[in-house]
Amino acid sequence: MILQNFTKFDIWDSIESSIYYIVIGYYVLIFFYFILMRFRTSKKAYWFYFSILFLCLAVGRFFFIIYYFYAPELEGTMTNPELVSLLMVLYRLATFSTWLGIACLMGVLGTLIFPPITDTNEIEGSDFKTMMKKAFMNKNIRLLSKIILIVIPIIIGVLALTLPDALFMDPDFVDDYGVDPSSLITIFGYPVGRAVLNFGLLPLFVAVIPFMFIYLAVKTFGVLRRSYALNAIGFFIYFLGRILQGLLATLGWPHVASVLPPLLILLSLLIIVIANNYEQLK
Repeated sequence: MILQNFTKFDIWDSIESSIYYIVIGYYVLIFFYFILMRFRTSKKAYWFYFSILFLCLAVGRFFFIIYYFYAPELEGTMTNPELVSLLMVLYRLATFSTWLGIACLMGVLGTLIFPPITDTNEIEGSDFKTMMKKAFMNKNIRLLSKIILIVIPIIIGVLALTLPDALFMDPDFVDDYGVDPSSLITIFGYPVGRAVLNFGLLPLFVAVIPFMFIYLAVKTFGVLRRSYALNAIGFFIYFLGRILQGLLATLGWPHVASVLPPLLILLSLLIIVIANNYEQLK
């Protein structure tokens, strides 16, 4: 009954979208948990960034669901150029929301790299390395560094909102909606803009997060070590799922791309929740 009026929505789309609905539900639950149970009681910026991260990811995934599964069903109710414009607006909003989430993730990274200052008198010496350490003990420099980490992903998100459609448009639009192929800019059949975002900038920004948690796990002990280690595993699986989503589709494995990436993302969320409640589950 649900699919009888749809012409492009098949059983694999139903499976994939259903898993992503569950993912969005987890995003929202995690957001409310961290904002109400962790940030409200601790007032720490770490938990604020952590909670807003999942809210942004939920909004971005919502737009992606409309973009991939429902907006194409409007074909025939509007002209092809209008539909293409709508699809590109949805894609831009989804991408912008995702990069706002990455900005929050950089906020998390900033609080991990620049924890509260304890004692600067222990740093002695006049060599370059010591001078750099002293510089980054300066409150203003630390604040500026945190701001830069957050602002750069926001700028990338704004560029995704404003750069030409030719950089991000799906080549399938040529056959589906009669888009002029000469107007698209692709590499190996994949939009250049998406390639730069998904396979270039995204791994560059987020790969450091699992390694930072691994470093903290090595440096700490007991419950904190287990929590940091699980966070590292969770974020690694999450980013693997995000990368595989585009990679598997490009390789021509649509059925695997419909199931494996969302399941990996769902698994990663469960691990991240356990990691940040580990002290209660020990």
